[in-house]
Amino acid sequence: HITGSIQAPSSKSSMQRACAAALLTTGKTIILNPGSSNDDLAALEVIQKLGATVKKNDDGSLMIESAGIAPVSDEINCGESGLGIRMFTPLAALSAHRILINGSGSLVTRPMDFFDEIFPALGIFITSRGGKLPLLIQGPLVPRNIEVDGSLSSQFLTGLLMAFAAAGASDVSITVRGLKSKPYIDLTLQVMKEFGWKVENRNYEEFYFGEKGGLSAGPLETKGSCTVEGDWSGGAFLLVAGAIAGEIVINGLDVSSTQADKAIMQALEDCGAKVNVRTNSITISPADLKAFTFDATDCPDLFPPLVALAAYCNGTTVIKGISRLAHKESNRSISLQEEFRKMNVLIDLAGDHMYIHGTKKVNGAAVHSHHDHRIAMACSVAGLSASGDTRIDDAQAIDKSYPDFFEDLMALGTVVSIS
Repeated sequence: HITGSIQAPSSKSSMQRACAAALLTTGKTIILNPGSSNDDLAALEVIQKLGATVKKNDDGSLMIESAGIAPVSDEINCGESGLGIRMFTPLAALSAHRILINGSGSLVTRPMDFFDEIFPALGIFITSRGGKLPLLIQGPLVPRNIEVDGSLSSQFLTGLLMAFAAAGASDVSITVRGLKSKPYIDLTLQVMKEFGWKVENRNYEEFYFGEKGGLSAGPLETKGSCTVEGDWSGGAFLLVAGAIAGEIVINGLDVSSTQADKAIMQALEDCGAKVNVRTNSITISPADLKAFTFDATDCPDLFPPLVALAAYCNGTTVIKGISRLAHKESNRSISLQEEFRKMNVLIDLAGDHMYIHGTKKVNGAAVHSHHDHRIAMACSVAGLSASGDTRIDDAQAIDKSYPDFFEDLMALGTVVSIS
């Protein structure tokens, strides 16, 4: 049984976009409520390699000072951040400096041939390892009318939108086919608007930089400060924990956010969880949960917490969108199926759908994270109300997005031992 009040972690999606925008801004930018996940730290290292300076203030905020892209290194490493590699690569290409783009862990196996196809059309030299990291690039990027495939990830488009704006794109369009995860593009456009960039979203099929849009005069002048939102991706695990293991209050989640994973609220409503939304806080508690149907195509990061939730729902829950899970830190549909089977939760995969057979007999078990932060957290949350102990091997994978996850569970009354 868990109880108490907890602050949602900072959003790494919001944090990394703020770092990128601050890098492209001339002057000083204060980032309030900064994140400290591995992905956030990798973003801070990247912007320093690309010319920014970073200072931590006494109040915990960060001051980023920049004069635009001015690389001080021949290589940047984005760690295991998919957003980082896809967003910062076009930004690094704004420079005429030849730069090696690298990553670590599962990132080196993820497809990056998008850049091989698009960069030459933008005047950028590029070589890759058969469409995978490392990439060797040399700009400068020249904005031109291009058409891109948005079906694999919206993160490539995020990088191009920011790069086009910073390059002073004028009367130029990016046309997109089959865009997925549109809410993440909403988040990108929101950050760009806050920093003063102008781009017209034409039904997510075309993004137009007008004659006076973009940055025809060069990098933006300082905007002062920006605040990193609370993270709905990490917050989703806390919300599910409350729905299955005890009444808790989660602070710091903005229900008007453009973050895609805010959609967890719809799933909680559909399954019958007790939810009370107040200004900047959400109270959630267990109920007699029923199976639900959910389309996670635009919010694939919700699959792990949704599976943990569905495990405790009466009936068979159906979640659409497993085609989005193959190129994550692990193949998440397979990882979830394997690990939850150990906990007596059966999962069937068919086409683009996942079927989770809820049970009243979730068992604690020895499971493995597959080096995937969201698998580790999903198994942990499912283990809260399971019969017996749950052991998660390679649990440190949580550091990628939510390093305080286990400490937060302990603050809510969970018994956690770390070895």
